[in-house]
Amino acid sequence: MEWVSISQIDGSSLRSVFACFPSGVVALCALIDGVPTGMAISSFTSVSLEPALVSICIQKSSSTWQKLERCDWTGLSILGASQAETCRQLSQKTGDRFANVEWSSSPRGAVFINGAIACLECRFYKTVDAGDHILALLELSAHSVPQPAQPLVFHDRRFRELAV
Repeated sequence: MEWVSISQIDGSSLRSVFACFPSGVVALCALIDGVPTGMAISSFTSVSLEPALVSICIQKSSSTWQKLERCDWTGLSILGASQAETCRQLSQKTGDRFANVEWSSSPRGAVFINGAIACLECRFYKTVDAGDHILALLELSAHSVPQPAQPLVFHDRRFRELAV
């Protein structure tokens, strides 16, 4: 095995290393002034049962994050295998991310993507500065598993299916 020193690593090579690890994909969404706002996130992890916490990581330069972080309540939708196009759309830098995306909201303003395999209503618990990203801990207030199904899996810069 050949080792590469951190001083020789650039962003591109590090992305290639990180791409070796498969992850699920979630959508973080909320209503802002009555309009759904959201983004796709592939860095999602369960953290704690008591209190019920999950974590996400978001690039600091994200203009969508700068809007969502001010929301009292957000929705996390765990996307299913059939929602690759929805994920691509929620990842767009420009345009209407919610065009032709069916969604619903909670009375608190959390937005959920219809067809997701699980939905979590959350509020921000704590954020941590993490280099060029923010590590956000979210506390769950409610959850739903409307459609138990296979998750959307992102690996090596493309969507994959689990072997069953």
